[in-house]
Amino acid sequence: MTLNAFAEARRFEAVVAVLDRHGRDPSKLIPILQAVQDEYRYLPEEIMTYVATALDVSPAKVYGVATFYGHFSLEPKGKHVLKICDGTACHVKGSGALVDALRSELRLEGKAKTTPDLLFTLETVSCLGACGLAPVLVVGDDVHGLVTKDEALRIVRDIKRAEASDGGN
Repeated sequence: MTLNAFAEARRFEAVVAVLDRHGRDPSKLIPILQAVQDEYRYLPEEIMTYVATALDVSPAKVYGVATFYGHFSLEPKGKHVLKICDGTACHVKGSGALVDALRSELRLEGKAKTTPDLLFTLETVSCLGACGLAPVLVVGDDVHGLVTKDEALRIVRDIKRAEASDGGN
């Protein structure tokens, strides 16, 4: 078994454990999908189909829940999710320039949100509820207010250096 195949088998075992932990109860679909997304950083189609089968619900129901809630993603997300607020206050204070600078730094082209190495995902959000700190950048659970382009780039470059020094672990 290759290292990749072994890793995928362990991830699949984690999905089975999640289902078991929730008693394979269809009424617990949302926490099940949250735990699966924590494992994969998104909801793979084949795993959603497996969850549907295991819960004895239609794949359409699982897909419907996964697409209704903005928290869920059907595309792989990077290890580090960067969220830039583009609400009115942040937009007026220059969030667009932050987006442009980070897209350039991360070499994201077209509509791409995630770097090919799955290290970063860059998202814009309508509001983070921190208008007094505009513009706002959230990296994981860390909120950075009054962010300048230079500071945003420093944050990303610091993460890149840390990832390079510890081999991405």
